[in-house]
Amino acid sequence: MDRNLNELLKWGIENSTEPIPTTAAEAQQANPSPNGLNQEILAALMGGPSDADLMKAAVENITSSDPEITLESKLIAFDNLEQLIESLDNANLLAKLGLWTPLLELLGHDEAELRLMAAWCIGTAVQNNEPCQERLVALGGVERLCAMALGDRAAETKDVRRKAVYALSSACRNYQPAMDVLSSELAKREGKTAETGQVDATNMDAVDVVINGLREKALSA
Repeated sequence: MDRNLNELLKWGIENSTEPIPTTAAEAQQANPSPNGLNQEILAALMGGPSDADLMKAAVENITSSDPEITLESKLIAFDNLEQLIESLDNANLLAKLGLWTPLLELLGHDEAELRLMAAWCIGTAVQNNEPCQERLVALGGVERLCAMALGDRAAETKDVRRKAVYALSSACRNYQPAMDVLSSELAKREGKTAETGQVDATNMDAVDVVINGLREKALSA
């Protein structure tokens, strides 16, 4: 039997004459002695934080200006966020929780590792996910990723550029609006004008030509 569940049952037997608390605060107030429920058991009883809570906490940690929050701590928070948004439902929570804007702003962070993780999370969120692809386009994320992939930032690292290419690949496949924005951005840099639908987002070979071209530029930088 789970240790927390076993202790919870034991606590219930020992305190069977007292009303069972309905909140963590009541439990702590009613049981100040060592025989009371500890915080770990309370979490099991009342339910831990939701995925939405964890996502918000991760972004708050990453974007915090508190000097006591280390870069390592922020990278761990980013890794947790990336794992959470592997779930389609959680990825779609980014918009509901207002997390798209801070996530996109992190593409311009001074720390290369945080820029990389931001691109990674975006790539995970938009993969085969039209609602997230739509939000990325609406908020100008494709343009930012394109600039990152092409190394507009002075001395941008290869790893960051490659992760931006990954995010663009996820964003553009099977979503024509994103592909059109990327095609337009690339054409502008060559002094040309791209026509809408010039590259068919549902044609994986055609998309690969564009993405592989960006990847080669990133690798040869």
